[in-house]
Amino acid sequence: MLRYIKHNLTEITGVEIYPIISLLIFVLFFTVVIWRTLRISRAEINDFSNIPLEEDKEYNGNKSE
Repeated sequence: MLRYIKHNLTEITGVEIYPIISLLIFVLFFTVVIWRTLRISRAEINDFSNIPLEEDKEYNGNKSE
């Protein structure tokens, strides 16, 4: 099975750049995720944790008003 894929990939010119690009995208994405996670403030964390507990007036038919 691998020999069929390997044979097709060897015929494509410039195919060696694709693994490098995908690795760079992977590393860049997780670097941004880790940087964002470390830079988040306590207030934002509290806001995010309270989202499921807040009443949503739009879906409750405005009963709480």
